[in-house]
Amino acid sequence: QSSGINAEYGVRRSDVYTVFGDYCYHHYMQDKFNDNGWGCAYRSLQTLCSWYLYNGYATTPVPSHSQIQQILVDLGDKADKFVGSKQWIGSVEVGMVLQEWLSKNGTTAEHRIQFVSSGEDMAMQGGLLSHHFRTQGTPVMIGGG
Repeated sequence: QSSGINAEYGVRRSDVYTVFGDYCYHHYMQDKFNDNGWGCAYRSLQTLCSWYLYNGYATTPVPSHSQIQQILVDLGDKADKFVGSKQWIGSVEVGMVLQEWLSKNGTTAEHRIQFVSSGEDMAMQGGLLSHHFRTQGTPVMIGGG
């Protein structure tokens, strides 16, 4: 857009929006745990959970990889052999686990999956993301595959 403004949300290209509140960024190989090549969504989920924990919406510690896997088994999404595996999860599973983890903490939250067909199309999501950060403030998971 030549004007530099996203008309739908009134966002200028120079505007900066960030997460509101504290959280811990979880990343590959953290805590001496080798999840290189398969742990991206697990780490994104742990980052999301940490926001709810650090901002008073949860009291349960951030779930480990095996705890995340067990939740998916308990929900009937995965077979028992999934626990302890190096199988990746995606945004659908992240949403399922987040909802279940929050419910065990007496909290509910809506999640949304916004499909984008390519990295180039991600630029068009700036207005949606800025609106999220202005009105919700939670971290978001952005992934591709």
